Amino acid sequence: MFTLPLPIKVLPIVSIQIPTLTTTELPIPERFGRLYDLAYNLWWSWDESGADLWRAVDTQLWDRYRNPVEMLGAVDRATWQRLAESESFADQYANTVRRFDAYMSAKDTWYERNHGTGDTSVAYLCAEFGIHSSLPMYSGGLGVLAGDHTKSASDLGVPFVGVGLLYRRGYFRQQIGAIGSQQNLNPILDIARLAVRPVASPTGGHLKVSLDFPGRVVKAAVWVLSVGRVSLLLLDTDIMDNDPSDRPITSMLYVRGREARFCQEYVLGIGAVRALRALGIEPAVWHVNEGHAAMSLLERIREHVAGGMKIDEAERAVRSSTFFTLHTPVPAGNERFDFGLAEKYLGHWPNSVGADLDHLRHLASSRKGDSTMFDLGALGIGLASSVNGVSQRHGEIVDRDWSHLLTTPGYGITNGVHPATWLSRPLKRVIRETIGADWSTSLIEDPKTADIIRDLPDQEVWDAHQNRKDVLSTFAQGRIRSQLARHGGSPDELRSVDRMMPSDRLTIGFARRFATYKRATLLFHNVPWLQAILTNPDRPVQLVFAGKAHPADQEGQALIKHIHELAHSPELKGHVYLLEDYDIRMARFLVQGVDVWLNNPRPPEEASGTSGMKAAMNGVLNLSVLDGWWIEGFNGKNGWAFGHETDISDHDKQDAEDAIALYQLLQEQIVPLFYDRDDSGIPLGWVQLMKEAMASSAGDFSSHRMVADYVSKAYVPLGL
Repeated sequence: MFTLPLPIKVLPIVSIQIPTLTTTELPIPERFGRLYDLAYNLWWSWDESGADLWRAVDTQLWDRYRNPVEMLGAVDRATWQRLAESESFADQYANTVRRFDAYMSAKDTWYERNHGTGDTSVAYLCAEFGIHSSLPMYSGGLGVLAGDHTKSASDLGVPFVGVGLLYRRGYFRQQIGAIGSQQNLNPILDIARLAVRPVASPTGGHLKVSLDFPGRVVKAAVWVLSVGRVSLLLLDTDIMDNDPSDRPITSMLYVRGREARFCQEYVLGIGAVRALRALGIEPAVWHVNEGHAAMSLLERIREHVAGGMKIDEAERAVRSSTFFTLHTPVPAGNERFDFGLAEKYLGHWPNSVGADLDHLRHLASSRKGDSTMFDLGALGIGLASSVNGVSQRHGEIVDRDWSHLLTTPGYGITNGVHPATWLSRPLKRVIRETIGADWSTSLIEDPKTADIIRDLPDQEVWDAHQNRKDVLSTFAQGRIRSQLARHGGSPDELRSVDRMMPSDRLTIGFARRFATYKRATLLFHNVPWLQAILTNPDRPVQLVFAGKAHPADQEGQALIKHIHELAHSPELKGHVYLLEDYDIRMARFLVQGVDVWLNNPRPPEEASGTSGMKAAMNGVLNLSVLDGWWIEGFNGKNGWAFGHETDISDHDKQDAEDAIALYQLLQEQIVPLFYDRDDSGIPLGWVQLMKEAMASSAGDFSSHRMVADYVSKAYVPLGL
């Protein structure tokens, strides 16, 4: 059997090299030793050949774990013997390794073609990264967006390193109780079974950075997660060096306690800078992605002052290389703390830079004269050379609401989603056969690809979509059956699940964080009217809901309970479904398998809305208010828009009018169009909208386009 030695191994990641300690032993036969490299790089999560290889090793184990590191530790000797005698597996293994090596060593990347090569890099700091469901270190849109940003930076060859936190309890797993109450579970992750490796210190051993806390020093160990050609550094305080009271600091994402949250963001900000410095990485550009990482700016100012600069010079130097992104106009999304808490942990900082406490108040004040709150968003905005929102409309809101702090006008760089991650396998096959192997980059480089998508055969597009509807139906039935069994359902009740969520019905999806501004229950404003639409025997409709509410968000949890009650009501049972434990994996099933994606936030509070982009890319038609990305994405031929375009003071009136508009669209346009079929059973009018949705989103709203925009509009102007 093959076990790996313990010395330092250096991983070439574009122009950035991260030395790691190999400490995990996996029982892999020597002839298949490269499985180790594949398992410890999340490239496989968006490349079909990688995922197919894990299934070929052991289908049952893969279905159980969906994590190659954990799975490889469970493969028995008999399986390895069978694989060693299999010519087809040997070919599949060799082809996947060649594909991986070609990807990792590619020279002719988009970045090199357009911007050349050099020794500079971008440091991307964020509180959460949603790369794959086996690493539950994300809660929702921000984290999944950061994951897609990282993947596209890898695909395009951008010199890029990410920094976040290693949450050993991840983000909570959701169970929905028998009466609809959300139950929050935080299982402890076994680091040895995750695709993370300890970063080697230049002086030997596991790299740890020291952080000054009140009356003590807290250390953060540095781990690395390889995401294609990009390294993602993760900081971890749950180590033996720390007092038991400090070890849980990085334990859970978005911990409820305010002081615990401040400590997390202190570790993220200060620790990110120190980890990069310890590795000799000198980023040309610092991309601070939301206020959670804004304390990194204070650390960089301190460094410059320690190097001989005056504080005003240090602030200018930091500003000249900093780019800041705001992701939400909702106040709860912007981190603010009582200033007394900031003084407790940062009281030493003014002395270290030759300033007083009032200067710290000034830097982190959202309004002139407001000395009571320490606002991380304000800190990031005031010390950045430029600031963006995540859609064009959101950019306008950033410029309007933060003009008193901006050094240059705020603007929008619209979000995007990673095509290879979110596009369904059948559609990827169709597009790859039509456009070519490098289809994802062609989407942003060749405008003709949109017209090629518009000309795809109707039958192929419809068959690909029906395939994903069948897969979604099977997945949903499994999730419902598991939930019902936990609630004590009888064998007959469990068998009845096979008749639920049939794939031949018009299916509308609503899946996102259950924040109140997203108006999850708008569709239920008039239940009798909705019932008439859903239960028409000739044109039945079904709704599928999914999403989590933060454990501290009682209003959001109440929405989940209300939808659960409606799903079990005599009027709507069998036409409304609520799936528990929404994550990246479930999101893929939903955005690929529903027919319509419903989005009805209260404008202008939806900064972007990337789930709608994922759906559109798969030919799922958006039914959305004109907010966030849909203002740019809607062209009248790729879905529907409804409702008020701006918030009005009378929310009850707004909800009533928006609900009426929604019901009318469903009843008069959407349902009839879906069920209008030709002799072969294809809804030709519907498929035309599907192809337009795909064509209008695949390039313009891909994360490749988004990262290309960040490179040209932000990173290169700052010195990349």
